[in-house]
Amino acid sequence: MLKKNKLLNIALILVIFLLLIFADNYLDNYKIRILNLCAIYTILGLSMNLINGFTGLFSLGHAGFIAVGAYTTALLTMAPKVKNQNFFMEPLISPLNHISISFLPALIIAGIVSAVLAFLIAAPALRLKGDYLAIATLGFAEIIRIILNNLQSLTNGALGLRGIPNTTNLYWSFGVAIFTVIVIVSLINSSFGRALKAIREDSIAAESMGINLFKHKTIAFTTGAFFAGIGGGLLGNLLGTIDPSMFKFVLTFNILLIVVIGGMGSVTGSIISAFVVTILGELLRFLDMEKEFGIGFIKFQGIPGLRMVVFSVLLMVIVLFFRNGIMGTKEFSWKSIFRIFTKKPLKQGGKN
Repeated sequence: MLKKNKLLNIALILVIFLLLIFADNYLDNYKIRILNLCAIYTILGLSMNLINGFTGLFSLGHAGFIAVGAYTTALLTMAPKVKNQNFFMEPLISPLNHISISFLPALIIAGIVSAVLAFLIAAPALRLKGDYLAIATLGFAEIIRIILNNLQSLTNGALGLRGIPNTTNLYWSFGVAIFTVIVIVSLINSSFGRALKAIREDSIAAESMGINLFKHKTIAFTTGAFFAGIGGGLLGNLLGTIDPSMFKFVLTFNILLIVVIGGMGSVTGSIISAFVVTILGELLRFLDMEKEFGIGFIKFQGIPGLRMVVFSVLLMVIVLFFRNGIMGTKEFSWKSIFRIFTKKPLKQGGKN
């Protein structure tokens, strides 16, 4: 059965890449961009779900790790000439001013830098719990954004970075997303993953069983930050331009929305939710435009920020009526899918 599941997983990955080849050749640039965003938000959603969903930590600092990843990848992949054009007020520090490397090592370095930063933050922050941890991680994220906004010789300050190579494509984004899913699923299904779930359910009981709470929380927090950094690198090289204002709390809220809607502790839920929220966000973009629109005979006036109001209402509905999200802690499996198609219909009288 295990061998059969592996073959089916390989077949699924091949089908996905065949669909990507079709999309790359036949879809327009706008739709390809949306698909890239879906894959990137899948990576970011899974990285946050590892921290908040599987480990039970209430962290709100994800935007900071995404920002670090985006800036690191951008600075490592930009050509020296483009860097000089960006840093006209104050020159970029050496040796970054003349370094330019390929995309893959830049992504890996971005993930490592974010992970190291998360490890340093973990020492003081992860000793806190609940709302106190949320406030602390949110504060660290804001500190990172303010540093990016003022460190002119490294980040170009509030001006941000322009002319970042548009290296991210469907193969990069979906390839990294598939890799992230494989790593997270393998981690969760291991003894380490079971320890994380035990910490989530009852940290006192988990500690009494010999689980080192701080060690496991730190590893989960650092791993989540690593993938957040990689996701940020993909995002920056997709957009081609970044600045500190992109990495406010709203970005963390968007990722948290994906995690909550999909289900805290469900990989499948995060994947489904990432696609739904990203596509819905584009479909509702007209709400932010200052012009009149109608739904049937009812007329509305578009207001900047109205789209986020709709998402906030959606989050409230999910919390009130679907407390565990779309999937809860459940996952799709080949066994459950085959069970649906092989289920025998009931005979008359309600007996098989």
